[in-house]
Amino acid sequence: MTLNIALVGATGAVGQEILHLLEIGNIPTPKLRCFASQRSQGTTIVFKGQEIPLEILTRNAFTGCDIALLCAGGKISKEWVPFALQEGALVIDSSSYFRMDPHVPLIIPEINPHALESHHRLIASPNCSTTIMLMALAPLHRRVPIKRIVAATYQAASGAGAQAMHELKEETRCHLDQHPFERSVIPFPYAFNLFTHNSALTESGYVEEELKMLHETRKILEDDKIQVHATCVRVPILRAHSEALNVTFHDRLSVEEAYAILQNAPGVTILEDRAKNRFPMPIDAMGQHTVYCGRIREDHSCPNTLDLWVVGDQLLKGAALNAVQILQSVIKA
Repeated sequence: MTLNIALVGATGAVGQEILHLLEIGNIPTPKLRCFASQRSQGTTIVFKGQEIPLEILTRNAFTGCDIALLCAGGKISKEWVPFALQEGALVIDSSSYFRMDPHVPLIIPEINPHALESHHRLIASPNCSTTIMLMALAPLHRRVPIKRIVAATYQAASGAGAQAMHELKEETRCHLDQHPFERSVIPFPYAFNLFTHNSALTESGYVEEELKMLHETRKILEDDKIQVHATCVRVPILRAHSEALNVTFHDRLSVEEAYAILQNAPGVTILEDRAKNRFPMPIDAMGQHTVYCGRIREDHSCPNTLDLWVVGDQLLKGAALNAVQILQSVIKA
């Protein structure tokens, strides 16, 4: 079987990872069309040894496509997903635009694959910080339901795109060489600095990234009573998010039970050496498909509460890998 796949956002950081995953994965060799912005028109990308022209989106872009993968942001998805659906394509969207639509399943395949039964040809992939967090917490939630999550995230430049990663490298060089640097993507000094996540600040005082973690967690875990309080921070790391999670359960879950559960959880790896005070770091997760977890301990200040440290590659399980795993799940079904 040959799938006709349209990839929108092919030149972006997530798009590039999707291309790599399609090359090395066990998906039937696709016939691929790649779409990018006008500045890429007339150029090509290489996929499985063949040059594929980069196209711009038109009303006929999805004609004959079986699958449309979109990773170019909410504005693009809002405008172009309806055309893909009209052409009969199954759409897997990595933007935030459709995630909270009650008719659109929000999928992490290791956690809620049953929700794919009602996809109506449109499936959303969650926010990266939510995905990395729930990979560790959903297996625990199945054993003892979660009451409240307090999350502090340390988010990499990759979450703001390939250009933000490039800017971080260049600004770091300029900082070390004491040269001026003019940034265009990140709004604040980034080298050797950190700041509140640069998504929009809402009237509630929360940035949009923090609210995504609340609403998406409730939808994926199918529990509107879970409380999530997040503080999201952008840190000068290239491409792996780290999260400190303080989790209160409805009943006691011991540290030993938590380790035992996560040691058998798909897509999760326990990584630590307590004798050396060594726990997961972004350099461990970069380029890896698994989400790393460690330093599970009791919060002695609050009953039924554990602390966890979780690290995952934002571009892979946080975005591209999850989208491709959704595609694999659909094909198998």
